Amino acid sequence: MKRFSIIAKHDDKSLKMREKVKKALWEHSFIYDEEEPELVICIGGDGTLLYAVHRYIQQLDKLYFVAVHAGTLGFFTDYTEENLDQCIQDIIQGEIYEVFTSKLLEAQVNDYTVYALNEIRIENIMRTQMFDIYIDDEFFERFKGNGICLSTQAGSTAYNRSLRGAVVDSGLSLMQLTEIAGIHDSKHQSLGVPYILKDDRSLCFSSDNFENAYICYDHKSLALDNVKDIHCRMSNKMVRFVRYRKYSYLERVRTLY
Repeated sequence: MKRFSIIAKHDDKSLKMREKVKKALWEHSFIYDEEEPELVICIGGDGTLLYAVHRYIQQLDKLYFVAVHAGTLGFFTDYTEENLDQCIQDIIQGEIYEVFTSKLLEAQVNDYTVYALNEIRIENIMRTQMFDIYIDDEFFERFKGNGICLSTQAGSTAYNRSLRGAVVDSGLSLMQLTEIAGIHDSKHQSLGVPYILKDDRSLCFSSDNFENAYICYDHKSLALDNVKDIHCRMSNKMVRFVRYRKYSYLERVRTLY
């Protein structure tokens, strides 16, 4: 992998790290190519990695990602500022320990398809949102509240966790459905707890009125004013993370929480 690009957070620390990596790789005959890279180096945080994934969403089958955190550890980052030199040497030497893949979610919104590495959320902060949930074309429940979050294993430690969803062990391919401020009373009840689904399930969220609601996919969003049905499933697209050293998911969980 000799062609690389660098996506960096726009702060002084990350930009300085970017220039250091870029210069070092140039000196070892690597080619900087923002349009058709083989390796995408992300410097900043998990948000920077998400931005990079969406930047290259149509080229994922040709790319590998490696991430460096400019602050504290993140779940997608194997390196920190303190071991940036080690990261540079690992890339130059090119001795890959493993390639870890993470599938994306996809949602069909009318004629538009959106993708997410972490989660897809349907949210309405203006009013109570009601919609029916179908799983594999079978009616599951009617939801009433602020919204719903559908997350991947990778996204289980993100927004999903703040909703009291389960943190899912690395390597499991599944989806997790978690309510966002669900309303439960004597006249209306929904499941009320996170629901783990197989990765070959399909979901449909259906309502006569999604006015003022949004579909949020990772750090992006789309208004749902003229939408009746939202179809979600696990995508064939995936992100490939190249790892140059042993990775411990349990250590990452302990470090962050």
